[in-house]
Amino acid sequence: MPGVDVKLVLRSTRVVTPEGTRPAAVLVSGGTIEAVLPYDAEVPAGARLEDVGDHAVLPGLVDTHVHVNDPGRTEWEGFWTATRAAAAGGITTLLDMPLNSLPPTTTAEHLRIKQEVARPKAHIDVGFWGGALPDNVKDLRPLHDAGVFGFKCFLSPSGVDEFPELDQEQLARSLAEIAGFGGLLIVHAEDPHELASAPQRGGGKYADFLASRPRDAENQAIENLIAQAKRLNARVHVLHLSSSDALGTIAAARREGVRVTVESCPHFLTLTAEEVPDGATEFKCCPPIREASNQDALWAGLADGTIDCIVSDHSPSTADLKTPDFATAWGGISSLQLGLPAIWTEARRRGHTLDDVARWMSTAPARLAGLEQKGAVEAGRDADFAVLDAEATFTVDPAELQHRNRVTAYAGKTLHGVVRSTWLRGTRIAADGVLADPTGRLLERNH
Repeated sequence: MPGVDVKLVLRSTRVVTPEGTRPAAVLVSGGTIEAVLPYDAEVPAGARLEDVGDHAVLPGLVDTHVHVNDPGRTEWEGFWTATRAAAAGGITTLLDMPLNSLPPTTTAEHLRIKQEVARPKAHIDVGFWGGALPDNVKDLRPLHDAGVFGFKCFLSPSGVDEFPELDQEQLARSLAEIAGFGGLLIVHAEDPHELASAPQRGGGKYADFLASRPRDAENQAIENLIAQAKRLNARVHVLHLSSSDALGTIAAARREGVRVTVESCPHFLTLTAEEVPDGATEFKCCPPIREASNQDALWAGLADGTIDCIVSDHSPSTADLKTPDFATAWGGISSLQLGLPAIWTEARRRGHTLDDVARWMSTAPARLAGLEQKGAVEAGRDADFAVLDAEATFTVDPAELQHRNRVTAYAGKTLHGVVRSTWLRGTRIAADGVLADPTGRLLERNH
């Protein structure tokens, strides 16, 4: 290419592009994709050729739902360990949730504290969500101006005292403020009244825990959220959908022009209530893992486009907080490193392709966050790649995971798809489990 100093050519028989998977040579210069050329294109003089054979080259994954917990609860997780786990799993960009760190990201000053902690530890690119609390409406615009990608709220208790939920009046107030400057509200949608009326039994029986977080709690909260978004012409996003019952409501709202998007998570799409052993609280999350029939309907929602994206909701804790009592155990699934193979294993079984996986786990989350440089292997984007040995299998060994507390609901599972290498702006940052020094950048919302 005349006038372009190409430093790297990444070549594969299976490059996943927006136009489909094909043999291609990806030209990289200055950390950016210069062109995607035919497989047999001449390698420019002075460029380094990396030929990965038949391994698939996907756009680096974008995970917009990660609880890093740093600072304040770094014994649960931290930027060093979380971003290493992400890099090992083919993720090149993550957005950090505003809790469970101390302080939570609920003021511009708290955001600066979080950024200073993250900057020297980030193996991948990192951005931040702000938080919407009952008493911080005045802080939302300053946080927006400081570069957060949007605002998270809970409609039921969050599990940590410093991040209280919004009632419907507080939700309306926050949403009106956020809509006023064109922001995005992302919502943990479980209705507190439905939860309060559900049977609450402690102990180790998963069936009792599942009954305590009924689908109606999600369904009602989503209905209320959509009504508020419609009234205010606000943009909202439903986090970690587990109830397939809500898909019809969401699809109907979109047809009416309501600006609502939705995500689901690997655990809802690959694990089922029927397989959770009693006392196995590594499977506990809120909302919960539901029945196989519900999972089938979630996959149908992915296939028809009602569900936009798949992100981890990596929500770790120390092992001692995963007590055998489902009522008191910390709720969260640790899956940063395993999301891609977990989803690919189930997707291929259901007849989906790597093109679908790239759309759900890279392109769509990048679009949600407005990350225009991320999410596709095409000219002008950041040269972020996940190189996947799609046919290889491995059995999950917690000892080989990079996140801080190696508790996982996937232990012992055999998965398809081994991430052979991960590339950030044209530099290999992970290869067969070996991680490079941190080179990630802190991202801010595009102004």
